[in-house]
Amino acid sequence: MTIHSSIDPAEVELFARIADQWWDPKGKFAPLHRFNPVRLGFIREQALYRFARDPAARRPFDGLRLLDIGCGGGLLAEPMSRLGFSVTAVDAAERNIAVASAHAEAQGLSIDYRCATAEALLEEGEPPFDVILNMEVIEHVADPGEYLRACGRLLAPGGLMIVATLNRTLKALALAKIGAEYVLRWLPVGAHDWTKFLKPDELRGFLADEPLAVDGPYGVAFNPLTGRWRESVDTDVNYMMTVVREPA
Repeated sequence: MTIHSSIDPAEVELFARIADQWWDPKGKFAPLHRFNPVRLGFIREQALYRFARDPAARRPFDGLRLLDIGCGGGLLAEPMSRLGFSVTAVDAAERNIAVASAHAEAQGLSIDYRCATAEALLEEGEPPFDVILNMEVIEHVADPGEYLRACGRLLAPGGLMIVATLNRTLKALALAKIGAEYVLRWLPVGAHDWTKFLKPDELRGFLADEPLAVDGPYGVAFNPLTGRWRESVDTDVNYMMTVVREPA
């Protein structure tokens, strides 16, 4: 079976141009640095539950393989490695991989960084992963259905995938597109295309014929008074979903 890449070259180039700023908490990726704590907490909580690991352990996920898709500069890959996962991290932009690899090496972390796509890993017969992180990527690809199904097929039986994206609502248009890019200047203009935002039911539909159980959405909201993100019942803008492959 030949699987075609769903990457959008224009999207890849947009983020590659600012790759040198990934680890600057006050640079172009400052919003992701602020967003990271709530993402990391959700991932850790879901993985602890799924794999019945000890929350008090220093490296609770030793022995588990994790794939971070669209890893950027490694803002998620590095903490996942510190938690014990054997991490493979891929990105379609070579500059992102170069930045991520150099930073991980400086931190003494062993992470398998590759300039690749989920579809390429699947076609090459990559062994399945226990956890797949699919965070703020699907709204940037050309064919989200094909892309998400390829990701799901990389999951091991009983494995967990976490998908984070933006809802296609007027509220998201106002806050995540117009507000974040044009008013607050949190993101580069053109970072998001509102027409590519996805409703939770669309994600479910993409995976309807796959042996996968989809749960959520779980909302994430920004509190302007504290300047922090938190989990929320509000899924109108940012949300996450969990995907579990049925046991063999």
